[in-house]
Amino acid sequence: MDPLWVVIAFLVGLAIKQFGLPPMVGFLGAGFVLSAMGVEQSDALDYMADLGVNLLLFSIGLKLDLRSLAKPEVWGVASIHMLVTTLGVGGGVFALSMIGLGMFAELSLATSLLIAFAFSFSSTVFAVKVLEQKSEMKSRHGSEAIGVLIVQDIFAIVFLTVSLGKVPSVWAFGLLLLPLIRPLLGQLMDRVGHGELLILAGLVLVYCFTTVFGLVQLKPDLGALIAGLLLGSHPKASELAKSLLSLKDLLLVAFFLSIGLNGLPGIEQLLIAVGLVALVPLKVIGFFWLMTRFRLRARTAMLSSLALANASEFGLIVGDLGVSKGWISSEWLVVLAITVSLSFILAAPFNAHAHGLFGRFVKYLMHFESHTRLPDDQHIEFDKPPRAIVIALGRTGTAAYDALREHFGDDVVGLDADPTSAERHREAGRTVIVGDATDPDFYERLNTTCGCELIVIGLQSKSEAGTITRLLRASGFTGHIVAMARFRDEIEQLREAGVDTPCYLHDEMGIGLASSALECLEQDKAA
Repeated sequence: MDPLWVVIAFLVGLAIKQFGLPPMVGFLGAGFVLSAMGVEQSDALDYMADLGVNLLLFSIGLKLDLRSLAKPEVWGVASIHMLVTTLGVGGGVFALSMIGLGMFAELSLATSLLIAFAFSFSSTVFAVKVLEQKSEMKSRHGSEAIGVLIVQDIFAIVFLTVSLGKVPSVWAFGLLLLPLIRPLLGQLMDRVGHGELLILAGLVLVYCFTTVFGLVQLKPDLGALIAGLLLGSHPKASELAKSLLSLKDLLLVAFFLSIGLNGLPGIEQLLIAVGLVALVPLKVIGFFWLMTRFRLRARTAMLSSLALANASEFGLIVGDLGVSKGWISSEWLVVLAITVSLSFILAAPFNAHAHGLFGRFVKYLMHFESHTRLPDDQHIEFDKPPRAIVIALGRTGTAAYDALREHFGDDVVGLDADPTSAERHREAGRTVIVGDATDPDFYERLNTTCGCELIVIGLQSKSEAGTITRLLRASGFTGHIVAMARFRDEIEQLREAGVDTPCYLHDEMGIGLASSALECLEQDKAA
């Protein structure tokens, strides 16, 4: 990658960030700037972009619970939405071709449906970036959105297999034996330790799995997802995902640049792209309506739908396939690229302010909510009201839970948004409930005025800790709230949000280290 590209991506990304938009919107803009300067796609940039997407899917696999895909509110929503969108948009595009309007005149019914099928997908890259920036990957709406995207990816695999005329190799059946190598992968993770070897191990696994899947005529990025799934239950899965985070984000800059580098559109192409983007709100409405019909709560449905409110990079793959097969002209590839770019740019601010938007329209949106609740949304009852609650049982939250249990005994309850994590903690003997503490509706299920004295927020996100604190106070909680600050300047901000005791993370680590040292000295003296 030319150093000038990096500079332009940085400057445009920085400028966009000043307007409160995600930097990825700036990276898209940087791609258009480079395209206007005459820069063309390069193999090196495409390779970096592909590696970034593969690492993203690998990271999803590390966190994905396959059981979630079997839920009707996931596969049912994804399937019905894709079918209706393909038929509806495809019919509209074909109607325009029948009247001979511009570029539409060349389209048959089959190619009209092809374009609509490409439009029906939502972007995995965009959704994951948005959810990660808000620390909502494991939230209820985050899991719903990711589940829908994975089901869409399965449809993509089937489509590419059929349209390319390439039947997966007979050796592909050998991939069914991959779960047998899970113990070997676990031993590998145990031996690499931490640091750079762990990162390299992740990269090597992604490379090996994507290569093998490509050799047997399957989508390479599916291999990256499977690699993550095989390692998902390993104790180092979370550490590996965090270690790869910065590298993945850096490589995804190349992905966004590559979309912008697809070329600048003509007037007609731009108008068609704008017309397709104007249909994105209908996609959102469709997702929201289907999710509420499948008994998801209005808030979960809206936040999930907004994460899916875009066109997908898969549309470019479909467009490229259509051009290579002679089904559509190369002009349509530019249309699809601009559609993806514009949908990202327009969806970013809505996702950044998604919680506020729900609060503004909550009374209207609640009318669509089903009267029957899913099991995960039932009211939470305790045999005995807890005296302390720990929110988010990561490494810090788990340590806090164990320390509080020594003081309060069994009167401590943990709260985690990840069902798999919660189940793991229950097996370890902890009392844990599943719930999203950033969800205002959650506090309708949980009575915080039942005698609880202390709530510890184990999240390192200042914005999330502030949101949770405000929701706790609004629900009537009058006890003590403790939260972490990653940086010293966040201490006062947390205090202003209502946190009684904001703790600077590194100070607490030092205090804990000193306490352990003093305890050792006392034991030596006693001996």
